[in-house]
Amino acid sequence: MALLVVLAGLAGPASNGAAPSAPASTSAAAAAAAAIPLPHDDPFYRYTGKKPLRKIERGTVLKTRSVTIGLPQSGQGLLPATQLLYRTQDQQKKPSVTVTTVVNPTGPANAGLVAYLSFYDALGDKCSPSYTLRGGDPGQENMELATTEAGLVTALAAQGYAVTVPDFEGTDLHWVAGQESGWSTLDSIRATESFLGMSNSQEVGLFGYSGGSIAGEWASELAPRYAPELNIVGTAIGGVPVHLAHNLSYINGTDSWSGVIPAVLVSLGRAFGLRMSKYQSAYGDKVTDEVADECIGGFNGNYPGLRVQQLVKKKYKRFLRVPAFARVVNRLIMGSAKGHPTMPMYMGVGDHDGTGDDVMVAKDVEALAHQYCGQGVPVQFEVYDGADHTQGGVQFFPAAMAFLAERFAGTPFAGNCADIGPGNSLAPLPVRKKR
Repeated sequence: MALLVVLAGLAGPASNGAAPSAPASTSAAAAAAAAIPLPHDDPFYRYTGKKPLRKIERGTVLKTRSVTIGLPQSGQGLLPATQLLYRTQDQQKKPSVTVTTVVNPTGPANAGLVAYLSFYDALGDKCSPSYTLRGGDPGQENMELATTEAGLVTALAAQGYAVTVPDFEGTDLHWVAGQESGWSTLDSIRATESFLGMSNSQEVGLFGYSGGSIAGEWASELAPRYAPELNIVGTAIGGVPVHLAHNLSYINGTDSWSGVIPAVLVSLGRAFGLRMSKYQSAYGDKVTDEVADECIGGFNGNYPGLRVQQLVKKKYKRFLRVPAFARVVNRLIMGSAKGHPTMPMYMGVGDHDGTGDDVMVAKDVEALAHQYCGQGVPVQFEVYDGADHTQGGVQFFPAAMAFLAERFAGTPFAGNCADIGPGNSLAPLPVRKKR
């Protein structure tokens, strides 16, 4: 419950400083939650217009509906909101659609627009924020994470922000697909500004931890070329997976985080169109089938000691030397896009064991911050000493909110670039050429 506890301090006076409590497990609440269709059963998530999607501008609103957001499985609404189906593009740049949930401020108006980027980390849509924010049931194993995020969204609204919460993994659940997450985020801002009648000069902040940091970081580095009209005044990201090869080496065979390995294989296979059956062992097929519709609460920690080598055929055991996987990993190294962010950035990561927070590598995040500093980006980089990934989130949330509040207030920002070391090498993996 550590993540829930911090919300009381984030909500502020506008909500009497009270964080949402976990929903009661009553038959009435469960019945109400069950009445909310999962996204794959909900026609709102499908574009059925006559005009081909490829001929529609990215960020265009395709459908709207009024909803009420509340706590997962409660069947009770707390705040009125609007959901937008909008046009974006997937990891392979094919036209696609997804949904964002727009919440109007409940505190002092006109504080700014915040894109809150969820750490839903999902292969199944029962954890999509557009579903859980409406009171949909993500399953007990994902309940605390979804409840925490409902609290974060309502806390932001209570501070006077308009909040947009995109399902940035898309309707096909492309978790960890960096560019797609970034494009979907930027297009959600375009759609939200259009729907709310905001101009392109509207100040926008990006806020994402863990899986949400993927969307926030990639949106930041892609924005100058993909959406230069947006006025993003600050990005706060924490628990950042900068170089997936390094993350894999860190968690491979561990008891706590190795369960994400098969899930990443599933999601990247989907996003990049890889035929994973070519590479996977029989055991790999079994495990990836087990996680194919799960969220992080359903697979993380469930495969203690799992190694990627168990999931692939013997000839692919040197996993990161397989050209198909090396290319995907290299494509997803943060900071590798042409250009760089132009907005101030806050970047945080825990250091639990001298390497990182048990899943994210602290020196990788430092290296990315150092790289951006060298490109003239003002960065505040913080390491949360002794903190694992969850504890890092508890420290990140209030710091990120304070950082964004200062950016919207126009407070001068210098960052701490002079104190940021070079960190690890973020060099791409070598890719063996076909003979």
